[in-house]
Amino acid sequence: MSSTIARSRRLLLSSLALVPLAFSMPVLAQKAPDAVRIGYQKSSTLLTIVKARGTLEQQLAPLGIKLSWHEFPSGLPLLEALNVGGVDLSADVADTVPVFAQAAGAKLTYVAQEAPSPSAQAIVVRADSPLRSVADLKGKKVAVTKAAGSHYLLIALLEKAGLKFKDISPAYLTPSDGRAAFERGSVDAWVTWDPFLAGVQRQSQVRVLADGRSVADYQRYYLASTPFAEAHPDVIHILYEELRRTGQWVKQNPKEAAAFLAPLWGLDAPAVELANSRRSYEVRVVQPDSLKEQQAIADAFFSEGLLPKKINAAAVSIWKPAR
Repeated sequence: MSSTIARSRRLLLSSLALVPLAFSMPVLAQKAPDAVRIGYQKSSTLLTIVKARGTLEQQLAPLGIKLSWHEFPSGLPLLEALNVGGVDLSADVADTVPVFAQAAGAKLTYVAQEAPSPSAQAIVVRADSPLRSVADLKGKKVAVTKAAGSHYLLIALLEKAGLKFKDISPAYLTPSDGRAAFERGSVDAWVTWDPFLAGVQRQSQVRVLADGRSVADYQRYYLASTPFAEAHPDVIHILYEELRRTGQWVKQNPKEAAAFLAPLWGLDAPAVELANSRRSYEVRVVQPDSLKEQQAIADAFFSEGLLPKKINAAAVSIWKPAR
């Protein structure tokens, strides 16, 4: 299996590096339903809470199902693992990530989405920076995480300001490396998302240059491997309902949720509360019409030469709850 996963990872990363390829990767055989593997990131708020509380284990125990949890540094390697059978279910990833995975030939099923949270990602500069507008980024070095929602936000904001992506010098960095480069002055600006955005706002002297409002909706998606989704819709339904309830609890109990998450994220409670105030956490079933922005994202990345081919963002599998 290690050679299969390594081969898939090389192919997907090659597509992101604009190397022409014919991606063809068979999904591995479905594991027995008594073991379900869930991948998540630090920014996976709702599943972080569900994991810490053990509520999903409680829901699935009567079915004889056990869970294992696997943390990933960002959404792209998470979906790589999902595609090759390393995990069965994915916590929320930014709207851009499935677009890259689809372009690379991944066979994934959309399970749910969170309603838009446009102000939960932004471009930040240091408080004393001379940069006052997105147009001022021309010729500047900007830290951004490749394939993240912030990547599309940067493209969209540059276009709104009359610039192309080639007008800036991107530094493709993970959130932790992006913040380190930003704070030591190695880059002029940093594009990031919550809770990383709230963390730097609380702990450093920064200024928001622009966020996603009126530019990028920033809808986060939950996904499953297509074989798992087809074989175990009952498990997905239980997960969906648990996510929906958890999202409602976070919005109805902001201080309690912040206090709960703070030690898990390594942030103070006010920073977590700030981050959560900008996320909708409204979990809902994916509707085909809601994928229109996915198409806009795909077209933007292709236009900038960041996707190897055009895709039809609506040509995906979508889970629907049984009536």
